Amino acid sequence: MYKVGDIVVVNDRMQRDYRYEIAARTGEGFMPGFRPRFSPAEMLAMGVFEGKYCNDCRDELPDEWFAEARVGGRPDPELNYFGIKSRQPLSYWKDKGWIVGPDPRGWFQWYCRYYLGRRLPELDALQVKRWRGFARHAGQIRANCEPGDIFCRRRQRQALLQWSHDPFI
Repeated sequence: MYKVGDIVVVNDRMQRDYRYEIAARTGEGFMPGFRPRFSPAEMLAMGVFEGKYCNDCRDELPDEWFAEARVGGRPDPELNYFGIKSRQPLSYWKDKGWIVGPDPRGWFQWYCRYYLGRRLPELDALQVKRWRGFARHAGQIRANCEPGDIFCRRRQRQALLQWSHDPFI
């Protein structure tokens, strides 16, 4: 969809005339140690954020990301891979200070833009650090679930998926 050097202009409900440059090829040139398990398209197809994510910002993202996406008009926990409620309102994230930089929807929006090729070194380092820290949930699943029981700790597994970690550990 985009190529290196393109300027993306965002106009949606949460941003007006936000612009960023594509500095890397889509899905390539990730920071060392940042190896997300799933692409944004795979995450959307598996079922994340109760099907209520990116609904008004599709113009910014590749159409093919939505070809198999499990999305809906209202939040629906059944659209999530693990079929459970898994999100807090954006106001909760803002109150916690987890919405940073030019990505008003949070980590997944940052990841989508990073995957497309936007590079903002300081913000990227912060978000990758947050991604690494989220891996602790995998340890809790390993410590408390029988191998192969993917429905043990479904909320933590859904959260891992929403941060592009492997929820099937």
